[in-house]
Amino acid sequence: MILKKFQDNAKLYEYLKEFVSEEKLQKIEILANYRTNFVAPVIEDIYQFRNAGAIVRSMEAFGFQSLYALENRNVFQPEPAVSRGADKWIDITYMPSGLESLQKIKDRGYQLAAISPETEAIDIHDFELSQPVALILGTEFKGVTTETLEFADVCIKIPMKGFTQSLNVSVAAGICFYEMRNKLENSNLNWKLTDEEKVILKTKWAINSVSSGEEIALHYIKSLEV
Repeated sequence: MILKKFQDNAKLYEYLKEFVSEEKLQKIEILANYRTNFVAPVIEDIYQFRNAGAIVRSMEAFGFQSLYALENRNVFQPEPAVSRGADKWIDITYMPSGLESLQKIKDRGYQLAAISPETEAIDIHDFELSQPVALILGTEFKGVTTETLEFADVCIKIPMKGFTQSLNVSVAAGICFYEMRNKLENSNLNWKLTDEEKVILKTKWAINSVSSGEEIALHYIKSLEV
C-alpha cells in the first residue's frame, strides 16, 4: 500500500538500505534479477493450509513473484510452519473462483494453462513457453474444474510411469515450477522485471527485512512532505 502512494521508490529504497543488514541487502540486489512475473501460479480453491504453504515456498524458491489465489469455499492461507515466511517475499492477489477471475488474468496478457492429466494434454516437457503463462492448479480432491479446463487456452500434464496416476497438488506445483524455470533460463524470452519493477520490489523487500519497516518508510515519506 505504501509503494502505491509514493512515487519516488528509488529514494525510499536508498533510505531503507541504511536499516537493512549487508547480508540481506546483497541477497535483495541479487535475487531481484532472477524474479519474474512471466510465469504466474493460479491456485483454485486449495483446501489444506499445508499445501498452500508448500506451493508458496516452492514458487518463491524458483523466483516466481506473482500468485493468484482463487477462493470459493476455502480461504487461501499458507501454513507458516510450511511456507517458512516465503509469502512475505511474493505478491498474492486474492480473487473469487470462477471464469470471470480467469478472464481478468487472461486480460493481463497471460496464456491460461490448466495442469491436469487429461488425455489430450501436452506433456510439460513438450510445452513451448513463448508468452506469459498462468499455471492453473486445482483442488486436492477434484483437481481443476471442468469449466476451467474448457476455458483454459491449453492443458498441460506431468508424465507419470506408476500405478498411481496423480500427484499431491503441492508436488505437482513444484515440478511445474522447476520445469518452467528451466524453460525460462534456456530461452531468449524477455522474462525479467523492468528496472522500475525491480526498484518497487527491492523497496518492498527492504521494508519486510527490518523490524517496523512500514513505520520507518512512512516516517521518511512524511518527512518529505514537511
